[in-house]
Amino acid sequence: MKTVKLYFKKAICVLLSVAIFFCVSSIFCGCNDNNIYDGELLRLHVRANSNSDCDQAVKLKVRDKVNEYISANIDKTTFDEAYAAIGEALGDLSRIATQALRAEGFSYGACARLSYEYFPTRTYGDVTVPEGYYDAVIIELGEAKGDNWWCVIYPPLCYGEKFEYKSFFAELFK
Repeated sequence: MKTVKLYFKKAICVLLSVAIFFCVSSIFCGCNDNNIYDGELLRLHVRANSNSDCDQAVKLKVRDKVNEYISANIDKTTFDEAYAAIGEALGDLSRIATQALRAEGFSYGACARLSYEYFPTRTYGDVTVPEGYYDAVIIELGEAKGDNWWCVIYPPLCYGEKFEYKSFFAELFK
C-alpha cells in the first residue's frame, strides 16, 4: 500500500511538471513567434485593370503616387482619424490615381471608395493579419479585373512607420 502511494505521488509530480513545462513554453513560443494583429484595420487595395504587363506595371506607379499622398496627408494616429481622413480624401485619391494613369498614356480612369470586404490572411513584415472582413480603401483602375496590391493604412504597416504588436505575457518575462 505504501509503494502504491509513493508511485501515485511520483506520477502526479511528473504530470504536473509536464503540464507546467507545456504552459510556460506555450506562453513564450506563442507570444514571441506569432505576431498576430487582431485590432481595427484600414486596408488599401489597388485593383489593376487587367493582368497585362502594362496594366500591372501602371498599377504599381499608381500605388506609389497614392502612398506618397497618404504618407503626407493622412493622420494615422487612430483608426477613427485614419478612416475619417481617408473618407474626406476619396476624391483626391481618385484624381491622383487617374492623373498617374494619364501620365503613362492610359485612357481609363480610377475610382476610390471605402468598402467592408473579406481579405485572406496576410503577412506584412513580421506582423500577420488574420483572414476576415475589414474596412478598406478600394482603388479600381479601369475595369479592375486584374491582380491587385494590398497594404494597411491603419495601423501604418506600409508607410515606413514601425508598428509592433506587443504581447502582455511576453512583456511580463522580459
